[in-house]
Amino acid sequence: MIICLTGPTGVGKTKLSIMLAHKYNAIIISADATQIYKELNIGSSKIKEEEKEGVEHFLIDIKNPLEDYSVFDYQKDLRNLLAKYHDKNIIICGGSGLYITASLYDYRFSPKNNNDYQNYTNEELYKMCKEIDENIDIHVNNRRRLENFLNKKEHHNIESKLLYDVIFIGLTTNRDVLYQKINDRVDEMFKEGLVEEVINLYHKYPKSRILKSAIGYKEIINYLDGLITLDDARELIKKNTRHYAKRQYTWFNNKMQIKFFETNYDDFNKTYDEVVKYIEKENNN
Repeated sequence: MIICLTGPTGVGKTKLSIMLAHKYNAIIISADATQIYKELNIGSSKIKEEEKEGVEHFLIDIKNPLEDYSVFDYQKDLRNLLAKYHDKNIIICGGSGLYITASLYDYRFSPKNNNDYQNYTNEELYKMCKEIDENIDIHVNNRRRLENFLNKKEHHNIESKLLYDVIFIGLTTNRDVLYQKINDRVDEMFKEGLVEEVINLYHKYPKSRILKSAIGYKEIINYLDGLITLDDARELIKKNTRHYAKRQYTWFNNKMQIKFFETNYDDFNKTYDEVVKYIEKENNN
């Protein structure tokens, strides 16, 4: 059985994934574009070792901050894991919708080189680049680099065909509640030492693309470079995370067939019971 658990940041995906993993004796595969990187812990809300509760996790801490990692790489890695552990229950957990779609659906890559992009605006080229690798660190006005990136990278075609028997589950909540959860989480990151984490990483990996593109890191780097104040960085992280949550909802609703459940923050066991009931019904169909 393959369960895909997704939703915007701050809705309880990690907590639910551990509960479901215990119930179904499952492994967990992360679907987070930032948690792939070693040492990016606080800013990525990476699960702590004690929070794993002995559950085996994959595709976390597999790259160093200087390495590139694209949706194409994730597709290969996830599909290899699905094949290797085909006899086990698997929970894919995370909010990177593009990574999930590219891996579970018939999402094909084909090389294209030396295309003529003269009829595209910079904004259109930038959007195309982001669809290939959401962590790209190319300014929208750097047209030459945008075109080079598109000609070097492999392009993709999305097909609606689902390649695996998957139960898709999403967690959601009221937007006001979600935004407050996001704001609180960012404040907690600062208390846990986010600034110190970024200082250390930026010193060790000054040319890291992921540090300069990932939410929670790029804003602190702008502060360290003297471009904004620390208070501005904190508010930008909150703002950018809220905007990211909006984009996540758009992707989930347009690209994936998900059964959403309202997160009950007062009694999370009720959410868990509703999800389990749905999984049992779908698994028996």
